[in-house]
Amino acid sequence: MKKGIHPNYGPSVIKCACGNEVQTYSTVSELSIEICSACHPFYTGQKKIVDSAGRVDRFKKRLEIGKNLKEEKQKQNALKKPRKKKSVAKAEIIKIAPKKIKSKK
Repeated sequence: MKKGIHPNYGPSVIKCACGNEVQTYSTVSELSIEICSACHPFYTGQKKIVDSAGRVDRFKKRLEIGKNLKEEKQKQNALKKPRKKKSVAKAEIIKIAPKKIKSKK
């Protein structure tokens, strides 16, 4: 190996947000992570929503806003006068003649 081109490889500590610490070796002396095997739902068997940056809360808020808008629109449509239907007679009057197909002889 050439000297001076490789990073220092030594003991490292990985710290999880749950408080779990793992001793290992790496080129970085300290790492911090959000989820480890001690708190991940797959390994613990507990159902837990892993929410990064409030995505679930934002989704629920958008869903709630959408429901409210839909209800308001339905109320407004109920207050409007019903439209008169267009007569079908116009469509029946305008008939397109079928095209004649020329045969090749």
